[in-house]
Amino acid sequence: MNRRIAVVLSLMPYLASAQMMRDRIEKAQDRGELRQDARERRDDWRDVKRLEALLAELDKARAANDTAALARVDAELKALLSSELAEGRAELAKDRAEVRRDNREIRSDRRELARDVAQGRPIAAADDRHDLRDDRRDRRDDIRDARAERASLARTRAIAMELDTLAGKTDAPSLDRKRALMAELVALGKAEQAGNRAERREDRRELREDRRELREDIRQR
Repeated sequence: MNRRIAVVLSLMPYLASAQMMRDRIEKAQDRGELRQDARERRDDWRDVKRLEALLAELDKARAANDTAALARVDAELKALLSSELAEGRAELAKDRAEVRRDNREIRSDRRELARDVAQGRPIAAADDRHDLRDDRRDRRDDIRDARAERASLARTRAIAMELDTLAGKTDAPSLDRKRALMAELVALGKAEQAGNRAERREDRRELREDRRELREDIRQR
């Protein structure tokens, strides 16, 4: 029994160092996510502005019965949607990666909690429980973001497919439907902007939490 305790005590400095390294890695990941959030926000703002401009061009070309201008709108819209779908797939992959990272962090939190309870360290165990609650909340947020991104991507893909069937058509019902779909894309883009702002707030909170965890680990060494 004494030998087992001695082994555990001898390993504690290494375990603490490993935990501090994990906290530093998480901080770096949080900063990277904040930079990615800023890029996504700029991209979404640009895409919404371009969609609004295309919608105005559609109205102008329709009023003038300018078939060449209507064809240009179709071409630009197709290119914009191709880019949008690629960005959406990348963002969904990122959201899913964040959920996988959350799962790893939760497993690590549970191991730390079990270790500190076994070693009779109530203050450290209380910190571990706090970290576990934070990481579970972060996972819930990231799962929600991934679901929203998946739904938005699916709807954008469906709109793109329908717009393909309307390309080149200049009759009133087709143009009405095309305009309605473009207006829906603008609404989806604005909803994406709101989601990006919420995600940025979440990522800032995660960075603050990881800084706190690192300070706690340094204090407990």
